[in-house]
Amino acid sequence: MNVNKNINILPLKIWLITMFTLISSIVFVGGLTRLTESGLSITSWEIFKGVLPPLDSQEWNYYFSEYKKIPEYKLFNTGMSMEEFKMIFYWEYGHRLLARFIGLISIIPLIYFSFKYKDFLKNYKKYFFLFFLIIFQGFIGWYMVKSGLDKNVDVSHYRLAIHLSIALIILSLSLWFLFSLNNIKKFNIKLPFKLTIVIFFLIILQIVLGAFLAGLNGGLIYNTWPDMNGSFLPDDCTLKDYLSSTVLNNPSIIQFFHRITAYLLIFLIIILNIYFVKSDLEFKSILLFDIAILFQILLGIITLLSSVEIKYASLHQIGSIFVLGSFLFIYYKNS
Repeated sequence: MNVNKNINILPLKIWLITMFTLISSIVFVGGLTRLTESGLSITSWEIFKGVLPPLDSQEWNYYFSEYKKIPEYKLFNTGMSMEEFKMIFYWEYGHRLLARFIGLISIIPLIYFSFKYKDFLKNYKKYFFLFFLIIFQGFIGWYMVKSGLDKNVDVSHYRLAIHLSIALIILSLSLWFLFSLNNIKKFNIKLPFKLTIVIFFLIILQIVLGAFLAGLNGGLIYNTWPDMNGSFLPDDCTLKDYLSSTVLNNPSIIQFFHRITAYLLIFLIIILNIYFVKSDLEFKSILLFDIAILFQILLGIITLLSSVEIKYASLHQIGSIFVLGSFLFIYYKNS
């Protein structure tokens, strides 16, 4: 990579590390917001107005009265007290406040660098793409919330998956830019491209299936492992269900797909490790990924067996970031 000597890259590295940390944090907070059923507590998209939380009883009563109009309250939370409402409100408020902060951090330093360094835009204009993705993510976030305000008691699992996927794209880009900025040494011997691309695809697929599972509350069924209530296949589905156009709306089948994808990933990762050993590649490059995968598998099993206890489910979601990030490191060195 050609780096302009007039540009100090240390602040850029710090900025990218900060972006990666903040996006990881909001994925974690977003997961907790979902797990605590708090995401629909603010029923309007407030870009500027919602920076401050309600400051008096009149404002609290307004937000609570708006929440009472949606199906989630009418069907599940009728009789909720103001104190209970405040608990779920603050989860969503914190999520949105962190999103606003990320938006500012994603653009203000870049504007500063653009004025400070003459050739910054020439060399690093691609970094602005992160900002535009974050703005787009804000639109998708509201698009997701909106799906749970009219007829549904939950947000659309499709929109939830899109929201999470964009967050992972932002994470991956910030990490990739950081690798590039650090001029990380590439592998001398290349790993099979098809193997690495399939593993990368399956990791993304597994995370998306996890989002589907969360959106459908599919982790609350079949809380046994390695079987599904004594069977390999879910016993509430027929072959016709697998071939149905609504197959992605079936939580039992989504959980089955999530399990099968995990098994396939394990098999391919074992093959990847064998390549590392046979090709005499530096094993430390894959060790972090192996550890991340191992813990993610264990957390997935524990989350399932615990019927999706919040502490395990939130750790399982943040674990997907470490899996993705550690594999991106391998993928970058192999590129």
